[in-house]
Amino acid sequence: QVQLVESGGGLVQAGGSLRLSCAASGRTFSNYAMGWFRQAPGKEREFVVAISRSGGSTFYADSVKGRFTISRDNAKNTVYLQMNSLKPEDTAVYYCAAKSAGKSEYDYWGQGTQVTVSS
Repeated sequence: QVQLVESGGGLVQAGGSLRLSCAASGRTFSNYAMGWFRQAPGKEREFVVAISRSGGSTFYADSVKGRFTISRDNAKNTVYLQMNSLKPEDTAVYYCAAKSAGKSEYDYWGQGTQVTVSS
């Protein structure tokens, strides 16, 4: 089992920044690719960004490319999401997730952290 706990959400004005953190415990963190997803009210959960186990590869949704940056610190068992130039449409609950090697689906999910961007 892998336990994931997100933090860093909050209320910010449009154009502002937030940094989300996701702390992992339970298994060897570096064995898992990590991703961030989000779900806005009344909408389906959507992919935001992913990072490989080593941190050498990243993949961003077009909607956040150039504004969000994912990183990870395997020594601290933590993945980060730096969000800049936030827009009201970024308002959502943000979830981090872990994916085992060779899997196509994410195995473990955090509880989520609310991000609200006011206009």
